[in-house]
Amino acid sequence: MALLGCPATSLYPLACCGLFFLVLLLLLLTRTRCGRARWSIPGLIMARSERLLFRIGYNLYARTWLGYLLYRKQLQRARHRYPDGHSTVQPRVFNGVKVLPIPVLLDNYSYLIIDTQSKLAVAVDPSDPRAVQAYIEKEGVTLVAILCTHKHWDHSGGNRELRRQNRGCRVYGNPQDGIAHLTHPLCHQDMVSVGRLQFQALATPGHTRGHMIYVLDGEPYKGPSCLFSGDVLFLSGCGRIFEGTPATMLNSLDLIMGLGDDTLLWPGHEYAEENLSFAGLVEPENVAREKKMQWVQQQRLEHRSTCPSTIGEEKTYNPFLRTHCLALQEALGPLPGPGGDAGPSRARLLEELRRRKDQHKGK
Repeated sequence: MALLGCPATSLYPLACCGLFFLVLLLLLLTRTRCGRARWSIPGLIMARSERLLFRIGYNLYARTWLGYLLYRKQLQRARHRYPDGHSTVQPRVFNGVKVLPIPVLLDNYSYLIIDTQSKLAVAVDPSDPRAVQAYIEKEGVTLVAILCTHKHWDHSGGNRELRRQNRGCRVYGNPQDGIAHLTHPLCHQDMVSVGRLQFQALATPGHTRGHMIYVLDGEPYKGPSCLFSGDVLFLSGCGRIFEGTPATMLNSLDLIMGLGDDTLLWPGHEYAEENLSFAGLVEPENVAREKKMQWVQQQRLEHRSTCPSTIGEEKTYNPFLRTHCLALQEALGPLPGPGGDAGPSRARLLEELRRRKDQHKGK
């Protein structure tokens, strides 16, 4: 990648310096708790300075070439730190179908789903093309499709290179999200078929405007269905709300809640231990969470993946799927703002959970 006649490697330090001075200037103009503001800035802007800076940084990452440069730097750092991946994976093999998690970057998962009879494969969110291609060659399969959950580079960064190495490979996703190198746009409830693999795409906005999840139907191979959830749902967590509202995200989570309890959850990140730690602060008496935490801690101690869980499990300990539960509502306590006689809405509860989670650790 080259811009203005300069290679990407030479642009990276320049971009970082420019971004640093922009953020520094904004911090000087919007200081609130660390000291007095140097300029006469309206109080409303001062109170929202942190949010303003975050939105600027997010838009630079998601909508400009700076995001690609930062992704490339992250990729190099992760390859150096984890040459064999951040976790040891445990593939799941069913009747003629193999689901292979691929640990990439610092905590991401890509997935290779294989029809073992036809030797055809589908990749989900292949952010490190080198790692995914190595698994393709090791398994001796033909990659015919990429299912991309959303536009963020840590999920879409490998699309171009994998298409170049696998002739005829198609890239599926939601056109509303601006996914890099998209070839086959999808709408809500569209189907993608590869051999015996039958995927349904479901629109789940909230993390991004065009976020999609993919549900592999278990009926053709007489096994459990599989949900590839990207950044909308994790083990005991949900994604940050970048391009939507709490109500939007709640609708997406409710859609997922409607899937069968035995559906396997394959998330986009290894956040299990941190998420369960936060869930323990919200519901310290939740026995299901405590039992899952013990298992997860042992897995992580051995650097093993925690994927997958099931939708049924998540309903017992994931606070973001429990906003309808009285136990969680009581644990959160009274919330500021309008609530009415029936208390705060579920969207308001989700917003408060997300706020506390961001304070716990910014994921």
